[in-house]
Amino acid sequence: MADKKADQFYTRPPKMGKWESFKVFLWNPETSQFLGRTGSSWGKILLFYVIFYAALIGFFAAMLAVFYQTLDDNKPKWQGANGLIGSNPGLGFRPMPPDSNVESTLIWYKTGEPLNINYWTEELDRFLEPYHKQSGSENVDNCEKKDRPDENKFCEFKITADYAPCIKDMRYGFDGKERGGPCIFLKLNKIFGWQPDFYTNATAPNDMPKHLRDHIAKEEQQGKHHVIWVDCAGENPADIENIGPINYHPQRGFKGKYFPFHNVKGYVSPLVAVHFERPQRGVLINIECKAWARNIIHDRVDRRGSVHFELMVD
Repeated sequence: MADKKADQFYTRPPKMGKWESFKVFLWNPETSQFLGRTGSSWGKILLFYVIFYAALIGFFAAMLAVFYQTLDDNKPKWQGANGLIGSNPGLGFRPMPPDSNVESTLIWYKTGEPLNINYWTEELDRFLEPYHKQSGSENVDNCEKKDRPDENKFCEFKITADYAPCIKDMRYGFDGKERGGPCIFLKLNKIFGWQPDFYTNATAPNDMPKHLRDHIAKEEQQGKHHVIWVDCAGENPADIENIGPINYHPQRGFKGKYFPFHNVKGYVSPLVAVHFERPQRGVLINIECKAWARNIIHDRVDRRGSVHFELMVD
């Protein structure tokens, strides 16, 4: 028996071609292996990865659930100076130029050409659509006779005839004849919980335009100075000369009753329509609009508390 075992030597497996080797790798009938593993081996490795990934998914889901417990659906965790957007609101304007030139702030159109004007008026139609639907919200409050909405409500903001000529029926002034100019709508960026600190005649800063200080003094005498004031002007001497008269509708700022913003469903930001009555034709006019409140800081580089755009009417 021992001599028989001694006579048994390792024999080299038969030489196979590449295709035959590949077929044996796929399925080896002698060892019942598929892709180099037996059925039990595949079962063990599959069970390991199922348990491993189930534990990984469970851990991730648990951490995500803990994270969501720290968030509130109705208000940000970090507010004011601690938040990403800070506590200094900026101004925005509408209508915006086409998306094809996303970095542009130029409003340029030709009077008397409907196709050219339609883009701007349709942009304003879309922008103002939520303002016409808010009356159906259960959270809207009529604040005509009060300065603050009830709890968990917001003051209704309407686009009324007081905005004329900055209304749809008058094409927002873009189709104005006899050198008439367009209406540009301004709004403050929403900052949760931000409460404006209003200027009075006594607290108005020296760098505020004199005509705005005079306007605040007049409104203060009537108790109507709880407003975030707005002022638009040409940026350079040539722009000031070409910009022409400016009117603000329905008044020269945002009333305090629309603040603070508490993310109440249906809330829309208050608007000021700036009507440029007779801008110089065929001239590019650089315009800067500023919002004025004691807790709004102006920074032209970062565009804090202000907005810049260009206007050109042909």
